[in-house]
Amino acid sequence: RILVFSKTNGFRHESIADGKLALIELGKKNGFVVDTTEDAAAFHEKNLKRYRAVVFLNTTRDVLNPIQQTDFKRFIEAGGGFVGLHAAADTEYEWPWYGKLVGAYFNGHQPGTAEAKINMVKQFGDSLPNEFSATDEWYNYKTINPDINVVYNLDESTYAGGTNGADHPIAWYHEFEGGRAFYTGLGHTKEAYHNVVFLKLVLSGIEYAIGDKALDYDNVKSERMPEENRFAKVVLDFNL
Repeated sequence: RILVFSKTNGFRHESIADGKLALIELGKKNGFVVDTTEDAAAFHEKNLKRYRAVVFLNTTRDVLNPIQQTDFKRFIEAGGGFVGLHAAADTEYEWPWYGKLVGAYFNGHQPGTAEAKINMVKQFGDSLPNEFSATDEWYNYKTINPDINVVYNLDESTYAGGTNGADHPIAWYHEFEGGRAFYTGLGHTKEAYHNVVFLKLVLSGIEYAIGDKALDYDNVKSERMPEENRFAKVVLDFNL
């Protein structure tokens, strides 16, 4: 079972609805159940224990509070998986741990959408082509985690607006603090979620994130954060 999370506090992609439906269909055809939510309250340890992976589907800006962040971090440490699609890199800029998990942060893009060529760097999953072309909104990246394994690079010579140069990653994966993470910058348009190659790439990412072992909270190192209603405030003075 995986959880698809698509809360936004910034730009909202019109493709989110298509993305949810596409992921539900992928689950039906490939043996996993998909739950969707835009409620950050789902990031509670009792609920997260029901899932093997969490997908951030075009999330933007700050979407989790500190307590939810801690429970999500513990989920990854327990062996949970993460999949980030497109604007997942435009999320939680003030939470450096998340930036390392997703693998990079958004750093601008070319105006509108454009067709570009994508080249394989490293084999990943089954039946993915060595190269293909796609039309999307192409992200540039900053704070790139050096530990990521790049699956595809974007060929900046085939479109205008790229700033990452010859090594412009657009899909990658890595192990991270006990869990597994996959990200792709594809997924801006509605059409992407009807594209066979893109869906194969996403499926490979989900299967990698799910892994082959159950969650094990005995491996968790981070302590849970007490909920705010467990604190009492005592005023020592005022109007100083």
